[in-house]
Amino acid sequence: MANSLASLQSWGLLPFFLMFLAIYLVGYFIVFRKHATKIRPEFSSCLISIFHGTPAALLGSAALLADGQRGFAAPNTAFQKLVLDFSAAYFLTDLLHYVAFYPSDVLFIAHHVATLFVVLTCRHAVSHGAFSVLVLLVLAEVTSACQNAWTIAGARRREDPFAAKFYDALSAPFYAVYSVVRGFIGPYFMYRMVAFYASGGARGVVPAWAWVSWVLVVVMAIGVSIMWISNLWVQFFRERRAKFFEHKTR
Repeated sequence: MANSLASLQSWGLLPFFLMFLAIYLVGYFIVFRKHATKIRPEFSSCLISIFHGTPAALLGSAALLADGQRGFAAPNTAFQKLVLDFSAAYFLTDLLHYVAFYPSDVLFIAHHVATLFVVLTCRHAVSHGAFSVLVLLVLAEVTSACQNAWTIAGARRREDPFAAKFYDALSAPFYAVYSVVRGFIGPYFMYRMVAFYASGGARGVVPAWAWVSWVLVVVMAIGVSIMWISNLWVQFFRERRAKFFEHKTR
């Protein structure tokens, strides 16, 4: 098993990229061909996210648990490198999606570029620190399946009553779990990560430019996530309040 994983290290990114690209194209031209042209790209993006999110969380967890030397300064294992290639391929495919269909969405494009920088530098330039990157990846993707279902239901809710009911029922639980993961667990892990690297625990193994840049990228990503979910909570309570007063005045 170890030899098989090691043999994939030099070319893992390409087959994963071709896989995600094929899934995207199948989604766009076959699975969602009957949907309106304006939402086909978004649905196709959700499709590759479904094939990445939960598998990445599971694979990342398995790669972490399989490493007997896991820690912020531990060398990357062959399994961990494979998971990093898997995620890098997804973000590269989704980046091309945004560049092609939503070039004005600078925030998401910047997010994907920054994420690719972290994953690829950890994978190729440093060869250490996959523990921290994979923990953050698992935290980021653990809510992926729920988010994709919520996104698709939200896109369909105006013309599909079932999608509208599903969206309304899913919103609060999704927001709550997302808030806990991105608002509390993620920042706590970041604190532990910064404390370790700043104390010199990885000196001579993980260069300062690497861990500082990783921290900056992740802090910005967490900040954007908190802003995003905060705005959704505001919108959620505003809509619930409007429905409450509308029902009361009848």
